[in-house]
Amino acid sequence: MVASSGLPPIFDRTAIALVPAKTIATFPINTFLESIAVSADNTIFITSHFDGCVWRIAKEEPPVLHAQIAGKAAGLAFLPNGELLLSAWDERDIPTVFGISSTGETSVLVSMPDAQFLNGMTLLDRERVLIADSYRGAIWQLNVSEKTVQIWLEHPALARSSPDKEFPAVNGLKIFNGVLYASNTEKMQLVKIPIANGQPGKPEIFVSPINLDDFAFDLQGNLYGTTHIYNSAVKVSPDGKLTTIAGAAEGMTGNTALAFGRSAADRTSVYVVNNGGMSFPPPTGLEPAKVVRLDVGVPGLPLEG
Repeated sequence: MVASSGLPPIFDRTAIALVPAKTIATFPINTFLESIAVSADNTIFITSHFDGCVWRIAKEEPPVLHAQIAGKAAGLAFLPNGELLLSAWDERDIPTVFGISSTGETSVLVSMPDAQFLNGMTLLDRERVLIADSYRGAIWQLNVSEKTVQIWLEHPALARSSPDKEFPAVNGLKIFNGVLYASNTEKMQLVKIPIANGQPGKPEIFVSPINLDDFAFDLQGNLYGTTHIYNSAVKVSPDGKLTTIAGAAEGMTGNTALAFGRSAADRTSVYVVNNGGMSFPPPTGLEPAKVVRLDVGVPGLPLEG
């Protein structure tokens, strides 16, 4: 695979095995689709970063505006009770976590003035959520019922190589078999953090270099990730082998996040969102933002709830 002009060809030695792809929704050029979560009934929810919008797509129908905040939207995650969490900035540019009801009503769960750049989220257990802070180089722990937050882990493996770097460091978070996996986008590393009794162990680098943004696991422990400015989706096997499964021709230009389908008939589908190349425009110019379905042939890891 040849990387976009001006980018290091870090995926040149990656195997290529393209999977079936289908675009299911498009958004206007300069729409920065940032995150995606799929509910238990297989409804897709997507954040549009700059305008604070959360869009809803049911049964591949046209997108419907589900909710909007007066700020910028980032990550999405579902709680076991079906409530949607949104990591964001409020209208004063303060990092904030919002709750979004099934009818689209928004409420502030916690305001986090000590945070810097809230990003990906994942459930630690039924009460606690881990939230990446991409500029602080830390992972926060949110207790949903108590509405309290504290630092779960702050470590150089989660931080940028220097504070002046624009790209986010710790970004996507997912747990598989008692291990938290965290992408450090700026350092091009995938980090493993063992978990014991809800507490973090020592981080170690699992794969490098790899420009991962967000990712998800299948039942076999394969990781599927978006590479954002490298315009591809990749598969990382449990032994660390990299395979490119989709590229720009399959709708991956500026891809930022992905999630597995959750219905019985859709468990092998991975839904990918992109920004059409806003972060690193391709030579052909910006494209409309898209939601693309990839069929990877293996069911995704079930979510709680």
